[in-house]
Amino acid sequence: MVIATELCALSEYRIYPGNGKLFIRRDGKPVFLGSSKAYSLTLQRKKPAKLVWTQAWRRLHKKGLAETTAKKRTRRVNKVARAVVGVSLDEIRKKASVKPEVRAAQRDAALKEIKARKSANKEKKVDRQARATGAGQRTKMPKNVKR
Repeated sequence: MVIATELCALSEYRIYPGNGKLFIRRDGKPVFLGSSKAYSLTLQRKKPAKLVWTQAWRRLHKKGLAETTAKKRTRRVNKVARAVVGVSLDEIRKKASVKPEVRAAQRDAALKEIKARKSANKEKKVDRQARATGAGQRTKMPKNVKR
């Protein structure tokens, strides 16, 4: 047999038939209150979340949740290695498996090659400038300097 119960507006406890009070607010909304304590506190305009014995306070402070719901377990995301445009997955794995000493040696060799290339470019540039200003030609003078 099912018994029709109401919920107390303050404490959120069940109110069985024959118990509690029905309080009609000014705006016409019916408010069910389970005890004289709840009625008194409602008239004093006390907030249910500030009263330790109410369900609102328990919900706000996360009390009594352990027995109702277990914590959701999060899945660990598996990392998947993918090929990048221009480099296959095998090449990426080979580079990752190379020892750090070998990798450092390769890096040093690459840096030396870049430095050599830069110095060669610089020398070419100096040679071009020397040719442009021939032996018998005058060098350009700034306009604001008197001769």
